[in-house]
Amino acid sequence: MLRDITLGQYFPGTTVVHRLDPRTKILMVVVYIAALFNAKNWISYAAVLAFLIFAVAVSRIRLSAMLRGLKPVVFIVVLTSLLNLFYARGEPIAHWWIFTITREGIKAAVLMAARLIMLVMGTFMLTYTTSPIMLTYGLELLLNPLKKLKVPVHELAMMMSMALRLIPTLIEETDKIMSAQKARGAEFDTGNLIEKAKAMLPVLVPLFLSSFRRADELATAMEARCYHGGEGRTRLNVLKFARRDYLTFAVGLLLLAAVLVLKRFGL
Repeated sequence: MLRDITLGQYFPGTTVVHRLDPRTKILMVVVYIAALFNAKNWISYAAVLAFLIFAVAVSRIRLSAMLRGLKPVVFIVVLTSLLNLFYARGEPIAHWWIFTITREGIKAAVLMAARLIMLVMGTFMLTYTTSPIMLTYGLELLLNPLKKLKVPVHELAMMMSMALRLIPTLIEETDKIMSAQKARGAEFDTGNLIEKAKAMLPVLVPLFLSSFRRADELATAMEARCYHGGEGRTRLNVLKFARRDYLTFAVGLLLLAAVLVLKRFGL
């Protein structure tokens, strides 16, 4: 299960999506989420889904990687779908005990499941196609106006990027510790909820120790390379918007405009 979590992973490539400016991809994720949450009917969802399929196809991200990223959220998708299925008001078509299934409930459950799945797949595309260094650089440039308010933009962007990048490392470390504990006779899948929680203590303690040790090693490495924050730092490669970035913006804005028009006129 832990190996199925792909958040924070980067899949190197030379596709158009990989070569987009990181600022473009960050802003496009925002536009994508806005379009997805404004979609209210089948046509709107189909437009957002077509955009997502096109982005995945162009980026050449393996379908298996996308599906692995969905496994940790299956429970949330199923739970929210069931809540919409049984508690949405409308024309009833089936009733059992305190549960009533309506036509509107079925529609709401399907659309909610589709929304959550497309939300996860769309947002994961950002880390799949953007290296941690470029993601940090893009975030820093987008947050640059906050420097006038004395906000440590570079440090914030660095911390967010490092936290995101360390997720796969911590997952791998947790998996190794659990495998070692199982080899010593530990059982994590038996017993009630309290017993399962107690069984996780031998995993959490070494995981915290490993995390602190890794953080200390990272801090030492940064100090050895004379890292002192973003003040006075220069870059070999300066980000510049290219034609492909403007075209991507145009496509994203057209998608959002189309969804808003469909929502406005109830089509």
